[in-house]
Amino acid sequence: MLTDTGNKLQPVLRLKKRVQFLNVAANGQKVPTSSVILQLLHRNDSEAGRVGFTVTKKVGNAVIRNRVKRRLRGVMQELAQKNAFQGIDMVMIGRKNTYQKPYEAIVKDFSWALRKAGVALNK
Repeated sequence: MLTDTGNKLQPVLRLKKRVQFLNVAANGQKVPTSSVILQLLHRNDSEAGRVGFTVTKKVGNAVIRNRVKRRLRGVMQELAQKNAFQGIDMVMIGRKNTYQKPYEAIVKDFSWALRKAGVALNK
């Protein structure tokens, strides 16, 4: 995923290791919405933003969980095209109704959660 910052594209990197997810959960803030739970940690640097996705088994079987993760990645990719997420780590946690909720509603929920967490968004 890439973000457009002027003429240079900045990558949005992935959180992949469990310790990174735990760090965000322990030291960041949590903003729940009806379709996604956002955990966000402001780092004190200007490095590219990092994002991780997780969906628990309570949401459904592997097919449903993978579909939810694909939808969350799509939301992140859409917002990353318009915004430079620098100096933050995010974990997007899919919820049970993320599977059936309209895509635009998920984008709206995630945008609201980011603004609530203090991240300025471009329209």
